[in-house]
Amino acid sequence: MRTVEFESNLAGKPILKAWRFLASIEGLHKPKMESAPLGVVSKSWGRWVIGKDGQIDRRAYTFCILEQLVEALRRRDLFTNPSDRWSNPGAKLLQGQAWELARPHVCRALNLHPTPAPDLQVLKQQLDEAYQRTASNLLRNPAVRIEVKKGRETLTISNLDKLAEPLSYRKLKAQLVALLPHVDLPEVLLEIQAKTGFMDEFTHVNESFARVRDLSTSICAVLIASACNIGTSPLVRSNIPALTCGRLTWVEQNYIRPETLIRANARLVDAQAQIPLAQNWGGGEVASADGLRFVVPVRTLNAGANSKYFGQGRGITYYNFTSDQ
Repeated sequence: MRTVEFESNLAGKPILKAWRFLASIEGLHKPKMESAPLGVVSKSWGRWVIGKDGQIDRRAYTFCILEQLVEALRRRDLFTNPSDRWSNPGAKLLQGQAWELARPHVCRALNLHPTPAPDLQVLKQQLDEAYQRTASNLLRNPAVRIEVKKGRETLTISNLDKLAEPLSYRKLKAQLVALLPHVDLPEVLLEIQAKTGFMDEFTHVNESFARVRDLSTSICAVLIASACNIGTSPLVRSNIPALTCGRLTWVEQNYIRPETLIRANARLVDAQAQIPLAQNWGGGEVASADGLRFVVPVRTLNAGANSKYFGQGRGITYYNFTSDQ
């Protein structure tokens, strides 16, 4: 309370007011709790915070505000500066002249008007039409009903029936599968290397210009061993110099490191961006990011704690970034 100074947007002002009240009574033996802001006390907390005699319980009120504080931080209604994680998200947006210069380009990429009024009008009309259509169909739709549970009205929607795959779909699926070439994963990597030269970005850790015969074959094997999590042993071929155990171990130790992986990946992204079909999809200005989280059952420095997703354990988050190309 003495060190961290919170700020808020409009939605977070009631919580900030209650938090500052807690700070003002800190250290007081019998503070005047009747002046405590109650606007953020939810119904579930009300019976604990306010006793039958109308008196405010200090301890219950404190825990109520702490819970609201955490939720407000998660929603970014509260923030603090300086902070990497909990700072004001609005401060990171383009503003002033920088935004005015970027506005046409961003709006064009997102297919939006430079001013919000036309888009808001369209959304308003769509919402109104959806509401009117739903209201008119509600009584005639047996799959949707309003039930009363514990004195409260609840919207109930029946589960959809599983549809069998039609024969025409199964035939089309088989035809499409037959069109796909059957190739091994190493063949794919080596073909992409021939088209892009991305394996040239893997350089020796000490000797930048050191190259050996069939190095791309060795790098291909090491990449597959790492990506498939199988190790190099299944890929060792003692009769092929590029795939001996010693060669693969040497390549793995001297060529595969974060900076070479980053450069190789960048070359692949640049090559993909030049494909005419990808250019027809978009200009690369719009992107989507999604994360998959996995609990890690073993002790490792690469796993972190996150009680929301991993409980008492630790885990990792795999982020996938996709552009409009």
